[in-house]
Amino acid sequence: MTSQRVIGLLGSFPSPAAVLKAAESLRDAGYQRFEVYSPFPIHGMDRAMGIKDSPLGWIVVTCGLIGLSGALLLQWWVSVEAYAIVTSGKPLFSFQAFVPICFELMVLLSGFGAVFGMFSLNKLPQLYHPLFRKQSFLRATSDGFFVSVDADDPRYSQVETADFLTSIGSVTVETIEE
Repeated sequence: MTSQRVIGLLGSFPSPAAVLKAAESLRDAGYQRFEVYSPFPIHGMDRAMGIKDSPLGWIVVTCGLIGLSGALLLQWWVSVEAYAIVTSGKPLFSFQAFVPICFELMVLLSGFGAVFGMFSLNKLPQLYHPLFRKQSFLRATSDGFFVSVDADDPRYSQVETADFLTSIGSVTVETIEE
């Protein structure tokens, strides 16, 4: 019989307050690679886990500025350089007429940046994870609160981490295997 590689540990908690306290305890103990699963968002969880601000806003702003400047540059080039036609004595570069196109391209590229940036930062789509095979983990979408600690964490030790999860209020601790 072949032994399966250990991915980490999964601890279940009785309430949102307990899982929030567990996340703070794991962060304070020096664990870095752990994840919290809940059927709904828990206020303050990002701070409790020590998660930094997302760079998604900067991605969206950058894409928006690229769209805005790209549309303005293209319209300037077409009306001034490529096809310089004076119409009714108007100036070749009349930016007021270009505003709708600039706005639309800015919004379009910002939207693409938001969607594809979110997928990239969240490492989606993740079609399979060994955690999905755990029968108890099915409760994560209805009434279960879980914390998983990755075996890749520098502080991870099978026995010590399981004892620590139990000491901070975990009702059950299961091993996640590949």
